[in-house]
Amino acid sequence: MKLCRFAEEFLLAVVLFTTCSGLILQAEESEGNKCYLFSSFRGNGEDGLHLAYSTDGLRWQALKNDKSFLKPEVGGKLMRDPCICTGPDGIFHLVWTSSWSENGIGIAHSKDLIKWSEQKLLSVMKHEPNAKNCWAPEIFHDSTAMEFIIFWSTTIPGRFPETDNTGDGDNNHRIYYTSTKDFRTYSTTRLLYDDGFNVIDATMAKDGERYLLFIKDETKRPVPKKNIRLATGTSPRGPFSHAGKPISMDWVEGPTALKIGKSWIVYFDEYTRHKYGAVSSDDLHQWDIISDKVVFPKGTRHGTIFTVSQSILNRLLQQND
Repeated sequence: MKLCRFAEEFLLAVVLFTTCSGLILQAEESEGNKCYLFSSFRGNGEDGLHLAYSTDGLRWQALKNDKSFLKPEVGGKLMRDPCICTGPDGIFHLVWTSSWSENGIGIAHSKDLIKWSEQKLLSVMKHEPNAKNCWAPEIFHDSTAMEFIIFWSTTIPGRFPETDNTGDGDNNHRIYYTSTKDFRTYSTTRLLYDDGFNVIDATMAKDGERYLLFIKDETKRPVPKKNIRLATGTSPRGPFSHAGKPISMDWVEGPTALKIGKSWIVYFDEYTRHKYGAVSSDDLHQWDIISDKVVFPKGTRHGTIFTVSQSILNRLLQQND
């Protein structure tokens, strides 16, 4: 039985090596021998980090039999909305929502996505005593400034009165950020994005010389929107343009973007329908719904896509025992 299982896993690794390598080289030559990973959570985030992989960006398979790679230990001991970014030195940096109502976020680091550093609570909004939360943090490497930008959404009661009472309860979010070169010292927290509406779940990608900021319009009243929109800027610190028209259906959240060849795919959590969906575009203007073409592990919630080397993925596949 074990021999048969080993043979199956060996064959999978061989097939994955040839398939994945060929796909990425064709899609993005600069990526070299890379494969796609997707970080996500289950339920309320109690059991921690889940990972899945894909060879085509459409069909995703759970790693480690869909068991957690890292249990949450800081803050409210949740790990929601996990985002992983790879540094130029190959180190993986993970940030996540650690609680529904804290002034900080979780952060940890790893060389292989299996063994992790000590988890820390990064109190990014401690200077705002009335800050209600820090939701859906993401981390982005600015290759020009050679530093990491960490951004998230927070409600500060009374800060944007023009959009009070437009969201869920008294939530009225905007996007904030901090930056760091060494994960020991951080810049002063600043406002990253305010376009005059309640906004959460920002994710960033570079497109040539400009930066794409996909966000969720969190407006619920007087008319629900709850959809994904796109803003652009010439710097990852903004300013960003006004958000364009929705690129998704309503009642979705947690966008993450991937470019394959000439096409952009934006994935999102269709949380009221309990499934994952996606849209695609060749020009970032006209978007097609491709939710029927994507397959994710059951229960996948708000995650992000990143790339890894074939050797990293092979070691992760060995965790499936």
